[in-house]
Amino acid sequence: MTDKTFLEEAVALAQENVKSGGRPFGAVLVREGRVIARAVNRMVEDNDPTAHAELLALRRAGEALRSDRLDGCTVYASGQPCPMCLAAMRMAGISEVVYAYSNETAAPYGLSTAAIGDELAQPLEKQDWARIRHQPPQGEDAPALYEAWTARKKR
Repeated sequence: MTDKTFLEEAVALAQENVKSGGRPFGAVLVREGRVIARAVNRMVEDNDPTAHAELLALRRAGEALRSDRLDGCTVYASGQPCPMCLAAMRMAGISEVVYAYSNETAAPYGLSTAAIGDELAQPLEKQDWARIRHQPPQGEDAPALYEAWTARKKR
C-alpha cells in the first residue's frame, strides 16, 4: 500500500464520521506498511475534548503493540494535526505524519488550530488563555518525586 492509499483511508473515515454526525477527522496509524490502528474524532460523542482521531489512533496502537513507544510508525490524518496531537505523536516517537487538509483549508469552516499553535509557541508568561503558575513543593532540596521514579526504573 502507498501513502496515497492510507491517506485516502483517513479521509474516508472522516467522511463516514461526518455522515454519522461526527466531526470531519480520521486517522490511520501504520507501521511497516501494515495498519495498526484506525480512529475518528469522537469529542462530542464521548464528551472528551481529547478524543481526536489521532490521539485515539495512538491509544489503540499502543494497546495493539503493547507499548507506549510508537517508533517507526506513520500517522495519516485527514486534517492537519492540532498542537495536542502533534505533541502526543512527538512523545510517542511517531516517525512521520502525513495529512490531507491543511489549517488554511480548514480555517473558513472554523476547524483550524493554527491560532492555538501560535499561542502555545509563546513563553508561558506571555500566554493569556489560562492562568499558569509554577508553585514548587516546599522543603524539597531536590525533586524527590522524580528521584523516586528514577530509582524505581533502575530496579
